[in-house]
Amino acid sequence: MKVHLNTLGCRLNEAELETWAEQFRGRGATIVTDAGNADLAVLNTCAVTAEAVRKSRQTLRRLHRTNPQAKLVVTGCHATLASEQVAGELGVDLVLDNSAKDELVDRALSSLDLQVMPEIATAPAEPSLFMRNRHRAFIKVQDGCRYRCTYCIVTTARGEERSRPIGDVVDEINRLGALGVKEAVLTGVHVGGYGSDLDTDLSSLVRAILEDTELPRLRFASVEPWDLPEDFWQLFDNPRLMPHMHLPLQSGSDTVLRRMARRCKTAEFEALVASAREAVPGFNVTTDIIVGFPGETEAEWAQTLQTVERISFGHMHIFSYSRREGTKAARLPDPVPKSVATERSRALHRLAETLKRQTLDALVGTRQRVLWEGHGTQDENGLFIQSGYTENFVRVQRRTPTANASAVISEVEVAGCEESPRGWVLQARDDIHSTTATRAAS
Repeated sequence: MKVHLNTLGCRLNEAELETWAEQFRGRGATIVTDAGNADLAVLNTCAVTAEAVRKSRQTLRRLHRTNPQAKLVVTGCHATLASEQVAGELGVDLVLDNSAKDELVDRALSSLDLQVMPEIATAPAEPSLFMRNRHRAFIKVQDGCRYRCTYCIVTTARGEERSRPIGDVVDEINRLGALGVKEAVLTGVHVGGYGSDLDTDLSSLVRAILEDTELPRLRFASVEPWDLPEDFWQLFDNPRLMPHMHLPLQSGSDTVLRRMARRCKTAEFEALVASAREAVPGFNVTTDIIVGFPGETEAEWAQTLQTVERISFGHMHIFSYSRREGTKAARLPDPVPKSVATERSRALHRLAETLKRQTLDALVGTRQRVLWEGHGTQDENGLFIQSGYTENFVRVQRRTPTANASAVISEVEVAGCEESPRGWVLQARDDIHSTTATRAAS
């Protein structure tokens, strides 16, 4: 049986797909990238914004059009919040809400009467074809959230906090390391709350991973800027824990944060970032910002710009507020006109670009250890262009005369900074002299 896996949204959704890929293969199935060649398609939907819902429905319909004969299983946040609507979509055979994700493979195979080879026919050490380039894997360490930010529908869709036992996480990372994965990314809905239901905490999890695994790199996906243990920054004394965290700020105005029911004021957030940068050399902080939250005044917007500039994030994900029925924010007065939100988004993107260039400029002339992803593509001069990420999660590009192996970590000298279709990127000193001009950072 051939299975196609598809997802939208967060790193947690990606981690779940990797788990299902491993489980399907263990049952004798083959993971395929082409939906048109699948017997079963699984879609992990997202509902964080109205646009995410639109894309989830669009992807669902495209999967059916591409292969109407394939069985179609739909899960994720949109499927949980709108299960009847999703079940009524053409081609959908099974809808599972988030609470049943751990049973997805068994439920899909049994209820849809799908035939697979006996487990003995599957090579036990064969890696999942789903893992992208086999260099980085997202590890789901917990699900759910105890807090209720007023704009967030995900906590409704994901439910209460549930943490995976430390031993299970360690075992998964060791399995992936044996298959050649070089970096594990810990992900969840509220990673900072890990262990609240198991009488443990995030520090204990990280210490166990560092002690009981040999994977070269460990990093976090997104972690809310609260509930971090007091000894948290000491963990980074181990060089295998990467000096980067994505800490969502959401707004640089305390009054907006209060309407969002966020648990961290701007001064507390700035102090947290200062502590990280003082304790961990080269620490890179990235963030999320929502613009146009209901009632956001010009003064509050100005505060956000000032706060963002003071903190100087290495990268920012910027979202215009999306009204979601079922959240408290949907009932707040004084919606911000779309035109105003659009202009604020553009202004923040300009500032984010400036701050990112500052982060990149500071790395020019340094030596950085990079995990290379993919084998590279050839340019018009016949050189192979390969990219990867530094330890503090800054993208680096290099040009070489031969295709390099992916999932390899090597040290390079940063020669400059250039613009690419994906934005500004560090340029490593070329392995040979290239006719392609490199724009040196000023």
